[in-house]
Amino acid sequence: MQYPEPIAKLIDGYMKLPGIGEKTAVRLAFYTISMDTDDVNEFSQALVAAKKNLHYCSICGNITESDPCVICADKGRDRTKVIVVEQSKDVMSLEKMREYHGLYHVLHGVLSPMEGRGPEDINIASLVKRLQKNPDLTEVIIATNATPEGEATAMYISRLIKPANIKVTRLAHGLAVGSDIEYADEMTLYKAIEGRQEI
Repeated sequence: MQYPEPIAKLIDGYMKLPGIGEKTAVRLAFYTISMDTDDVNEFSQALVAAKKNLHYCSICGNITESDPCVICADKGRDRTKVIVVEQSKDVMSLEKMREYHGLYHVLHGVLSPMEGRGPEDINIASLVKRLQKNPDLTEVIIATNATPEGEATAMYISRLIKPANIKVTRLAHGLAVGSDIEYADEMTLYKAIEGRQEI
């Protein structure tokens, strides 16, 4: 039996989301249909507003409503340190622990030759320009995930930055190999930052 076209389109829309298979998409579509009309309108408006009003900070690449983002605009932040992360959600995870007061740089991915993603495909060039413009910067903390791609990206950035006499450190492996920063608790992240090592 075929679903009516509006439901089929809704199912297809949900299946475009990461980690959503056909069964989950069907369940979400039918749940959406059973929702109150006001809730559906609010949800759809939130989707449109997020897509329309959010963009990347011109300095750090974090997702933001304003440019520069609130972190880059905050004069009270420690401007001698920058943590380099894979995604904007990693910034949110690190900010939750309220122990790090420096700046961030979001790569929007990692190097992955298998997927055809090289240095020009992620936000590395702007990091190099940023480091050249900021003479106060003394340390770059690389906080890519402990995956083969994350490690390769960390090594690449380290080799790129080292000649500039900037200290390059890596988060300590308090994070389990293969894990994502997004899912780590605040104490694990705090210990990982405290135990970072130069690479």
